[in-house]
Amino acid sequence: MTTTADWVAGARPRTLWTGAVPVIVGSACAIAEDGFQLLPAVLALGVALALQVGSNYANDYSDGIRGTDVDRIGPERLVASGKALPRSVKLAAYASFAVGALLGLALVVVSGVWWLLAVGAVAIVAAWTYTGSSRPYGYAGFGEISVFIFFGPVATLGTLLTQTGSITFYSLWASAGVGLYAVALLLVNNIRDIETDALAGKRTLAVKVGELRARQLFAGAVTLPIVCAVLVAFAHPWALIATMVALPSVVIAFGMRMGAAGRNFGVMFQGISGVGLAYGLLLAVGIAL
Repeated sequence: MTTTADWVAGARPRTLWTGAVPVIVGSACAIAEDGFQLLPAVLALGVALALQVGSNYANDYSDGIRGTDVDRIGPERLVASGKALPRSVKLAAYASFAVGALLGLALVVVSGVWWLLAVGAVAIVAAWTYTGSSRPYGYAGFGEISVFIFFGPVATLGTLLTQTGSITFYSLWASAGVGLYAVALLLVNNIRDIETDALAGKRTLAVKVGELRARQLFAGAVTLPIVCAVLVAFAHPWALIATMVALPSVVIAFGMRMGAAGRNFGVMFQGISGVGLAYGLLLAVGIAL
């Protein structure tokens, strides 16, 4: 029988900061523009988290029925471990997407930005087809691009737009910074799973470019956000406080570049989660100030 703890673990709570941070940063940009609105901010946060949880369950279901997760190194998955029936996990994904859709509809009604309904629909389709459908794009090496787009510009700028009705230039750099840390988190998993993914026919970006280049891409993903913070600082100087994570980012990049393996990937995952969350919060405070 699947326990509550199993379902919570299946939602992958350690990754949820990637959905929350862009909404927080987008709301900070709204504060800077004297346009912050609490209700749209809360609704946007609900949408981001619901869609991310739905994506995590969908990924668990699709990889599980394909057998991709059978020999994985990381934490157990619901379907692959047999802790939950595939149908139950799929229903959990659908339910999460439904919650996200309802919250998204409410957000559109409140903000009046109706064309965002199309963006929300695309986001749900992207979340499902990442590993679902007959030709999942996550199996073709496009996962990192999708993560950057939806956990960077779409979530950050969408949050800002629903509160102020406009987008600022510095918010583009802010959205890129938070999106890159989300990409780095995905790369940790994909670099760790290169061998098993290749055997399962899952050609992630890491599988396609090889381990060395994937590690180099990771290094870029965790250091370029510092440059983004500096660029944001031209409009809001206090954004420079986000560069406080520069040293730990470089340390993590160096560790990955030097060949982190085995259990060290767990440390890398926790490290980039902490740094990415800290970066987003510091950047948000800097912009709001």
